[in-house]
Amino acid sequence: MTEDAADEADGAPERVRHLMALLAPGTPIRDGLERILHGHNGALIVLGDSPAVRQVSSGGFDIDVQLTPQALRELSKMDGGLILSSDHERILAAAVHFVPDGSLPTMETGTRHRTADRVSQQTGVPVVVASASMSTLAVFLDGDRHRIEEPETLLSRANQALNTLNSYRARLVDRAAQLTVVEVHDVATVDDVAAVAQRIEMTRRIDAEVRGYVSALGVEGRLVGLQRDELFAGVDEQSRLLVEDYRPEGIDPWKFSLAGLHRLSWEDLGNLTLVAQTMGLDPRTYPATMVLHARGHRQLSTIGELPPRAAQTIVDHFGSLQALYASSTSELSGLSGVGLQRARSIRAALERIFEGDDKTPGLH
Repeated sequence: MTEDAADEADGAPERVRHLMALLAPGTPIRDGLERILHGHNGALIVLGDSPAVRQVSSGGFDIDVQLTPQALRELSKMDGGLILSSDHERILAAAVHFVPDGSLPTMETGTRHRTADRVSQQTGVPVVVASASMSTLAVFLDGDRHRIEEPETLLSRANQALNTLNSYRARLVDRAAQLTVVEVHDVATVDDVAAVAQRIEMTRRIDAEVRGYVSALGVEGRLVGLQRDELFAGVDEQSRLLVEDYRPEGIDPWKFSLAGLHRLSWEDLGNLTLVAQTMGLDPRTYPATMVLHARGHRQLSTIGELPPRAAQTIVDHFGSLQALYASSTSELSGLSGVGLQRARSIRAALERIFEGDDKTPGLH
């Protein structure tokens, strides 16, 4: 998978992912489309009704019947296209001729595909085309054509994307481990923090592509979805903890975040200074080599059954990972929500971290 492909997947709107799920194997619409292709017919189906759709519609029959694969197949034999209800539960009209604005730009050459593209552009409603001559399916939305591929092709690409996700997760684990090492020595820099944020965003982008395949595979994507869930587990939490550990004092939470990283190109994402700046660390105030002091959120997250409120109490009391490490069991046990047993668990976890036995809090 290329970086451009991952960037495209990351930038794909949620609407496209939802649309592919609607047309995935096992859904009534997809079953109907498969029947149309197997019958060597073509079809143009507008996936929703609105005044704008009716404005470009001419003739046809208002039928308002339940959408079934069989109904799609039989009604597609009529000259013209179909209009579905916006909830995609009913076929509202059949044998409709569509007359969109002919000045709308399109790269399509076939009559049916050209019409579908322009109808979608003019109405904002997705339009599906089944091509009898090429035995292909495509959906048009907002001026873009999205091919609806066979499950075997999608599954092959999904497996490739899973392998890439596994690789990116491994790199994230390594970066997080490196950050823990420098945290232990209290020499973590802006670049060290930005490097983990960079890997989190890269992993998220690949995950977005995998989720797209899971949606498009429908009932065939269950196993891919399970593998994706396992590989992505803990990444969002790692992002939250990183922000909590390193948000500078006095900076509002909404001003220090990884959320803006999705707007960076793959090339810009490789620039750690730009990553840090996008997070909220202005290089004029926070140069790349400036040392930042971790608060200890990531390390406390490794301790089982430690409530978030108790973890926050501990961080608020000590203020830094170094001060936390220097604390005694009795000092910890005296804090609200901790107690002696948890204090001992915290001390044991901190010893493992500072001795180098546990370098990747939250990711394994």
